[in-house]
Amino acid sequence: MAESSIRIVPANEASWDDLQAILTGAAGRCQCTRQRLGDREWYALPVEQRAQVLREAVGCDDRSPDRDPARTAGIVAYVDDEPAGWAAVDARSAFRRLRGSPVPWAGRAELPDDDTVWAIACLVVRRGFRGQHLTYALVAAAVEHARARGARAVEGYPMLTRGAAVTWDELNVGPVGPFLAAGFTEVSHPTTRRVVMRLDLA
Repeated sequence: MAESSIRIVPANEASWDDLQAILTGAAGRCQCTRQRLGDREWYALPVEQRAQVLREAVGCDDRSPDRDPARTAGIVAYVDDEPAGWAAVDARSAFRRLRGSPVPWAGRAELPDDDTVWAIACLVVRRGFRGQHLTYALVAAAVEHARARGARAVEGYPMLTRGAAVTWDELNVGPVGPFLAAGFTEVSHPTTRRVVMRLDLA
């Protein structure tokens, strides 16, 4: 049996329909905007407006001449040319919910407004493509996406999955394994199941 082919592109090189094919269920209701908007604004918006926020951030199908082609807030993975996975990766300061959460900052002297530190805030793998280690490829590609756009460091806030049942809805932050594989190291352990991991790119 032939091995599957994985291709990962900046989100603005994917179509909006492809991204929406990945964001189903809880991810479809969220439209990957809760981290970006923060809880208060996110809860107030209907799904259609959340989708518009995401579409403006990623630039799918946006061919306007004044849009920076390098500016897009995530990456899209294809498996055998089928849309299969998504990672939200942007400057850490772009994610208001991270700014208001104790998770990234516990025990650290970090500047929340440092735009040279990027964050992998959300990971989604489409049903039917799970269990194929696609999250490993997404995290590695997210690092290179951030590096190419001038990031000094990249952070993630994954969940420890050993010994506890985990649903895909709560695993949108990703498990620890893909971050370890990409060279991240743990810098803090603010809750029982969440860790802060970082990769310095300098």
